[in-house]
Amino acid sequence: MTRPLLFLDVDGPLNPWAAKPERRPEGYTTIRVPVASRPRPLRVWLNPSHGPALQALPYDLCWATTWKADANRWIAPVLGLPALPYVDFGARLLRERPDGVHWKTEALVEYAAGRPFAWVDDEQSPLDDAYVTDRHPAPALLHHVNPRVGLRTEDFTALEQFATGLAG
Repeated sequence: MTRPLLFLDVDGPLNPWAAKPERRPEGYTTIRVPVASRPRPLRVWLNPSHGPALQALPYDLCWATTWKADANRWIAPVLGLPALPYVDFGARLLRERPDGVHWKTEALVEYAAGRPFAWVDDEQSPLDDAYVTDRHPAPALLHHVNPRVGLRTEDFTALEQFATGLAG
């Protein structure tokens, strides 16, 4: 059986960007990423323990983030992850849809191509769940992560249970 995909967003699940700016969460490290459109580097908080925890899950990991290939340059090394494939959103990148479905959703369903998947993000809505249910023939889990705290133990448990349920 093919392992399910795990689509990973960076900002929110891995980088708890909405946490209090003066208080780095416990267990996290800070990196500064230069961004051409910003006068100062972007502050990113990452928890190195997330890499091994993600690799221990029964999924094939894939970036689903605006970071695209830059996630392999800046994020993966801090987490101890290998270079991962990423979804290229092309012209859909950050483009609002008139139906309210998140701009990533259609591309993720296409990328999965009928394969079971879980999507970890901080921006999904019930409209995305409905879209995936209507257009994706395999099981899918759209797992929302609070961008104030990032991935927690209970998130890893939910992902593990979903994947284990597929095998059973």
